[in-house]
Formats: sequence, C-alpha cells, structure tokens
Amino acid sequence: MGYYVTVQDNVNIYVEDLNPGCNETILFLHGWPGSHNLFEYQFDQLPKLGYRCVGMDTRGFGNSDRPFHGYDYNTLADDVRCVVEALDLRDFTLVGHSTGGAMAIKYMSRHKGYGVKKLVLAAAAAPSLIKRPNFPYGQDKKVVDKIIADTNKDRPQMLQDFGNLFFYQYITGAFSEWFFQLGLQAAGWSTAAIAETWIREVLFADLETICIPTLIIHGIHDKVVPYQLGEVQHKMIRNSKLRPFEFSGHASFYDQKDEFNETLVKFIES
Repeated sequence: MGYYVTVQDNVNIYVEDLNPGCNETILFLHGWPGSHNLFEYQFDQLPKLGYRCVGMDTRGFGNSDRPFHGYDYNTLADDVRCVVEALDLRDFTLVGHSTGGAMAIKYMSRHKGYGVKKLVLAAAAAPSLIKRPNFPYGQDKKVVDKIIADTNKDRPQMLQDFGNLFFYQYITGAFSEWFFQLGLQAAGWSTAAIAETWIREVLFADLETICIPTLIIHGIHDKVVPYQLGEVQHKMIRNSKLRPFEFSGHASFYDQKDEFNETLVKFIES
C-alpha cells in the first residue's frame, strides 16, 4: 500500500506500507540519492517471515514532494516523526542506510527514540561523513564539494559516477540503469542540499544519546562511507554490535542481501 503523509510546511512524504497486519514492524530510511526502492530485496523477502515493512521516501527524493528547503537533519528527523505518528508505529525496528542512518541517529536524539525498540545502522553517514579537525576519518571535503559541483553541472553523469562506487559485487547493466533511474527521480536542488548537509552538520553528541540495542552493519569495502566510521559508531553507542560485511561495499543490503536479511532478522528476534 502506498500513500502520502503530510508533514510540516504541507510537504507530502510518500510511504510504502507492506504487510500492515503484522505485529513486528521495520521502518526503513534510505540513503542518498535513492528512494525506499533501494530496499526492494528486503521488501521482497521479509514480509514472508511475518514482518511489516514500511519505507518512506525522504523529502526531495523518490515519490515525495520536492521542496526547496528542509534538508537539514532536524527537519528530516521531524519528517520521520510525522510518519511514525501517522502510522501509529510502536515498538518497531528503525533501519537507516547511509544518509538514512544519519536521519535515524538524529531521530533517536531529537525525538528520544519515540516508538523505536531496536536500531540498525547500515553504512550510516555519521558522526561526520567528512574529515574534520580532530576527526581524521571519512571523506576529504573536496570529494563532497565535487559531488555538489557535478550535481549542478551534469547531474546524470554525477549519478553514474556515484553508482560505480556504490556496489562491491558485480551488477548487471540493467541493474545499474535501475539504480541510476532512482537517483534521477530526485530534484537537483535536494540532491545538492543533502550533500551540503554532510559538510555542515555533525552527529557526535547525537550518537552518545543512543542507549537501545543497536546493530551496525558496514561493508569493509565501502568507498562512500569508509568502514572506520562504523567502528567509531560502535565505540560511541553504548549498547551496540558491529557486524562487518566482508564482501560488501556501500550497499550491503544488496551486495550480501541474503546475509543482510538473515542478520537483520536474527537481531530483531534476539
């Protein structure tokens, strides 16, 4: 079932709600520059095991509205809260990938983890995607600056270049085109604005507020969010487990999709 939830400033957020009759719910927050469809291979399988799978498209991406403003982590976390309340989600597992992981972390701190019983961070872009003074991990700022410049110059080429970094396992040309089309659904301004948020905002203090059981999944070959960031998250989140994926890049949910699904279910049921 697909429908819209209206959040602040009358922005409409697209939500896919699959298998809503189940007691066990997973809310998925996708990464940049895709949509909830990045989790297709979770939505295909997990409902068979009795899970309700909810995916929301971040504002500016997928089928959601594309306002010019509102791409800071506070606003994005507030959008999540609106979806949680509209669907009356309780005792659910929150899964965030990449920028979706950063949104999940901000949601946990800003909204005190409202409704969340367990947290899963998959290649989360936190506590900082870029290197900073006294923080030697992550990407060089110039890498993100180039993404922004290329988005404003030739966004299709930027998306193709980014897709070449996203996966570690072999993908077919057809799959590469599918991933490319997901990126094209977004607005150019929202694509650049999220990248600007990576530069502007950090989540160090937010990570330290998390106290619920947390699973950190991170591909050791990740060229987008380096594996070291997963190690930092593990050190900063008190009740966390780090699960390295040895044959994954940035897309562990596809590079090792069966293992990802099994690991997720085992964590939820533990």
